[in-house]
Amino acid sequence: MDLNGRSGEMEVFARVAQAGSLSAAARTLGLTPSAVSRIIARTEQRIGTRLLLRTTRAITLTTEGEAYLRGARRILADMAEVEEAITSQGVPRGRLRVSAAVAHGRLTIVPLIAAFSAQYPEILVDLALSDEVVDILAGQADVALRFGELPDSPLTARCIGETGQVIVASPAYLEQHGVPLEPEDLATHNCLRFNFRRAAHDWPFCRDGQHFSLKVGGAIECSSGEALSQLAVLGAGIARIGAFSVADDIERGLLVPLLEAFNPGDREPINAVFVGGANMTARVRVFVDFLLEHHRGW
Repeated sequence: MDLNGRSGEMEVFARVAQAGSLSAAARTLGLTPSAVSRIIARTEQRIGTRLLLRTTRAITLTTEGEAYLRGARRILADMAEVEEAITSQGVPRGRLRVSAAVAHGRLTIVPLIAAFSAQYPEILVDLALSDEVVDILAGQADVALRFGELPDSPLTARCIGETGQVIVASPAYLEQHGVPLEPEDLATHNCLRFNFRRAAHDWPFCRDGQHFSLKVGGAIECSSGEALSQLAVLGAGIARIGAFSVADDIERGLLVPLLEAFNPGDREPINAVFVGGANMTARVRVFVDFLLEHHRGW
């Protein structure tokens, strides 16, 4: 690494931000903590502003430091892509960081990753399953799979499919508590609900072409769709959940769809989100194309 060049300084700064300490970054770089400290100080002096706030316990980024980190990661990624393009003779290769929600990732993306990796063995797929939203512009992922309408941003989004919602319960629960035949019957049932911020406690329905919502209640709330489907299978209650997460359980008879005559037919898009345009790498392009071809909707 050329420590006197700006790209070297960017690499050091990015390592410090990732590691959270000078000493930890120094170990990964094969440098001394004092050498790393001098490089950071030189960068701050050249830019004319503080990038890091250092205490005895932790290192945090200033607002300017966060902006510098985003730019540094983009530049380093571009440099790596140029070098790969020269040496790979057009074969997509390198590390591809993919972020997906836990349930969708396990049930849908993991099987696709296996097939994708077999087709593109030179690409190292780094898959992270989490229900937290990652910052792609900050370099936390190359491609993220996200549900629902997306806010305006400089990122590119491609719709790779969509999913509907279905109300389900286990045969054991229905045998013990009865089958709801009308949406209003849910008032006497234990409804399993999401607890994240944008989740509503009203479930939508449609009767005779008229859309309406009913407030439901229950003894369990959860942030994970996969956990709610598991609770429904265990007979804990009735859940309204993405069809993709319970399709196999319905097919196996572990869950029973309910009130389908009143299903409003609302659909939620599934998007692949990434940095497009001139900054899109070959590995991102072939991965998104692969998802468009092989991802299915429900």
